[in-house]
Amino acid sequence: MLPKFLSKVQIYTCFLTVLVCGGCQQPPPNLQQRSKQGMAVSAHPLASAAGLDLLQQGGNAVDAAAATALAISVVEPFSAGIGGGGFLLLRRAETGTVQALDFRERAPRRAARDMYLDKQGKVRQRASLDGHLAAGIPGTVAGLYTVQREYGKLPWAAVVAPAIALAEKGFPVSSRFTAATQQRQDAIKKNRAAREVFTSGGILYQPGELLIQRDLARTLRQIAENPQSFYSGDIARAITADMAKNGGIITLEDLKNYTPIWRNPVCGNFRAYEICAMSPPSSGGVHLLQILNILGDTDLKRLGRQSPDTLHLLAESMKIAYADRAEYLGDPDFVSVPVKALTSSNYAKLRRSQIQMSKARPSSEIKAVDAETLNRLLWESPETTHLTVVDKERNVVSLTFTVNGGFGAGVVAAGTGILLNNEMDDFAAATGVPNLFGLVGGEANSIAPGKTPLSSMTPVIVTENGKFRLAAGAPGGSTIITTVLQIVLNVLVYDMNVGDAVSAPRVHHQWQPDRLMVERGGFETATLSELRRRGHLIVESDGWGNANAIVLTGDGWLEGAADRRGEGEARGF
Repeated sequence: MLPKFLSKVQIYTCFLTVLVCGGCQQPPPNLQQRSKQGMAVSAHPLASAAGLDLLQQGGNAVDAAAATALAISVVEPFSAGIGGGGFLLLRRAETGTVQALDFRERAPRRAARDMYLDKQGKVRQRASLDGHLAAGIPGTVAGLYTVQREYGKLPWAAVVAPAIALAEKGFPVSSRFTAATQQRQDAIKKNRAAREVFTSGGILYQPGELLIQRDLARTLRQIAENPQSFYSGDIARAITADMAKNGGIITLEDLKNYTPIWRNPVCGNFRAYEICAMSPPSSGGVHLLQILNILGDTDLKRLGRQSPDTLHLLAESMKIAYADRAEYLGDPDFVSVPVKALTSSNYAKLRRSQIQMSKARPSSEIKAVDAETLNRLLWESPETTHLTVVDKERNVVSLTFTVNGGFGAGVVAAGTGILLNNEMDDFAAATGVPNLFGLVGGEANSIAPGKTPLSSMTPVIVTENGKFRLAAGAPGGSTIITTVLQIVLNVLVYDMNVGDAVSAPRVHHQWQPDRLMVERGGFETATLSELRRRGHLIVESDGWGNANAIVLTGDGWLEGAADRRGEGEARGF
């Protein structure tokens, strides 16, 4: 039985996605949607339907985004959930301003810099990835409730209702869900509570089978009645009891003290557009602007989106950004992050002059700019999911949230149905040691009590002449920044429609390891040969990321699209 908030057409579409597309080896073609009144786009059809339902009830973009996120927590637990955290950008049509909310997970007060090291100072394998010790303090419930209470229109209970229905009545799992559980089945089966939720007697759910999460439904009902229960009530006590029993360190005090933080977004100009994205402790906005500044006024359109020159320039710019990320980016409440310097035009000119168009520089030769140079520049001018919602007044929400790796820490807090994150892995367990996504870090991102781990999440909102133009974001760990970058370029430079912009083949370079990832089958052989000749180590990979976006066309239509690489949908009316 499917939730009542779905129409017959939506039910048919969802079953078709699971039973037909879910079994396809190649992803289905993107289905771009157009709407005048409002639109919600997410990584799952049922979550998009929940957002659309709130819009049709008279809710605004904030109501719909919160409902979509809570629904994703039920139907896509391997990527995000109420046991995780994230970042939200909100553009209010009334003021034209963009606000940024940080509801990222934080390190418990008992966290220590060397908590994942053995007696020899070596990182203990998977200690920051599996089990209760890997979890940071969850922020999703606090974040969604904070923004909805302040800017939503509908009652909080109405926002939570679709997620309750999905958990209580169940939903048919897709092949994507089954594949995710297969990848993490060892961790899931080791934890009794996770095994009871995500397997049927120890056997993985297969595509089309109904997953019912009764404990999670009860938890969501409590949250609907009193969201503070997650942080100071029965839910909090259940989480901390499970932590104490299984070697975790999150305490009731940690949960009681958790508060989302309103931050200033990082904004800058790219040609005729203003780009606003998430500021630290996310590295996404800084490096998105950094790369766009390095690209500058280069005539990318004349060069062509897939020309060797364009791809070479992109790769070299990405290397520079990720080298700086490893050195300078961290929680701004603990370290000084030179945002203004890294996103300044003088910095971009300096870095652009270091790029040779005829030859790739080895990553070993690319270093973060020294602090003295950054100060001078400042003086001259310092697996995840995404959803996008726009309402009829053109309020915009761009929201990315996560439990970090697939199925987070692989554990469920007993009796709650809450899957816990493994976000502590986003800290630098030791200087120069890569995390799950191959990213390296240093002192700026070391572990400390109450500190927020560095992120790559890059929700973005773009305006043109003071009017909304584009909102987008993506999951994908270290690839998030470059995925969003390429969507922005596809729309703003190459004039692609939103469906093509989101689904076009991608490239990615993150400085270390020194390799240029290209999407298999997406680029001509001659182009790849020329890039190799210039010194790039090419690694062809299956498509990555599961992005979505909404644009406002010149004639006033909202056009939305979800990535062909996933199973998401755009829903408008």
